Amino acid sequence: MIAIMDTPNQYQPLTPEELGARLSAIDAVANRVGRDPATWQVKEVGDGNLNLVFIVEGPEGTVIVKQALPYVRLVGDSWPLPLYRAFFENHALVRQAERDPGAVPEVYHFDEMQALIVMEFLAPHKILRRKLIDGEKVAGLGTFLGKFCARTAFRGSELSMKSADKKKDVGLFSGNVEIPAITEALVFTDPYHEAEMNHHTDGLDPVVAELRSNPELKAKAQRLLMKFASNTETMLHGDLHSGSIMSTDTDSRVIDPEFVQYGPMGFDLGMLLANFFMAYFSQEAHRHDAALEDYREWILSVVAETVKAFDEEFTHLWKTERTGMLYPVALFESQGHHSGDACADLLDEIWADALGFCGIEMHRRTLSLAHNADFEEIEDKDLKARLEARNLLMGAELVLNARTTTSIDELLTLARQFNKKDII
Repeated sequence: MIAIMDTPNQYQPLTPEELGARLSAIDAVANRVGRDPATWQVKEVGDGNLNLVFIVEGPEGTVIVKQALPYVRLVGDSWPLPLYRAFFENHALVRQAERDPGAVPEVYHFDEMQALIVMEFLAPHKILRRKLIDGEKVAGLGTFLGKFCARTAFRGSELSMKSADKKKDVGLFSGNVEIPAITEALVFTDPYHEAEMNHHTDGLDPVVAELRSNPELKAKAQRLLMKFASNTETMLHGDLHSGSIMSTDTDSRVIDPEFVQYGPMGFDLGMLLANFFMAYFSQEAHRHDAALEDYREWILSVVAETVKAFDEEFTHLWKTERTGMLYPVALFESQGHHSGDACADLLDEIWADALGFCGIEMHRRTLSLAHNADFEEIEDKDLKARLEARNLLMGAELVLNARTTTSIDELLTLARQFNKKDII
């Protein structure tokens, strides 16, 4: 698989002009778009860091075509990346669709040689990050995301899976080497020293120096990296943020799981919460009307709703789908013992891990290579630095004190407190 996909003379990146000729013979495409490529409209829409993405529209309908590039698009061909990541993304989408039906786009076709996935076109969905910047609300968002995180975490673990199947899956996804290595460097390590690709807003130097001069903070970040790299509790999305979610006003889907790997259960939840906090801290720069405070509080309500839905769904699955080798019924219910305390203890551990990962993500998105549009679109650099400083110091608080922030109310109070601070 990997040797074939990395053969450069067989792989050819798509262009809008060539796409019709190359894909029109594929039934999965032609049946959904139309047989005659002359009737197709092809638009390249990829604005991410890694891939080509096209909307292909025809008389029969519309599909998305996503093709991996052999380098990091954000940087250029000086940073090569293996094409096999598309193989793992395809497998991740298949598993996510099984573990949380309807939560991800349907895959219609996968071409391993061309690192290419043809999938469902989501309309009128919009990238969630853009909706958050624009001040748009999504009904049921937290419930959807909390259930997605809980279902994929539980059903991708040996709480639910047969041990042999889980170990086989871990072996499969362990081949996705280069992509998780990006996370290991850019997320967990680079923010805490002067790495080559780091950059941050002018004015943040005192705050950055404070973070990098704190050995306890760096040690806790490295302990979380150790968990991320060594713990195979469940299959992770691996890059779950507001840019990998598409929403309407009432419906949401999760996309882009190419950073998939097996890892700790709290990772996806923590990354997701961090992106909501960054949206929260950035709001002052995006709107100045009476709706500002209402919208900030709505974002925090989504955080609360996400955590509540995660806990409730995970507990429900514990009671109804605990069929794996972990915490077996034979050790608890069959002997007349209640297992609820064991579930609560596990949820406490997941929560603490999630808060640590959340804090680290808040750091890397303002100090490392890939930043969030929430902050990057702020034109007033002084204001941007002030808002990012609040984000950075709350992130440090979470990394340092993840074990002592024990409730969602404490977490939201912390966000409100930092949002009032004048740090720089």
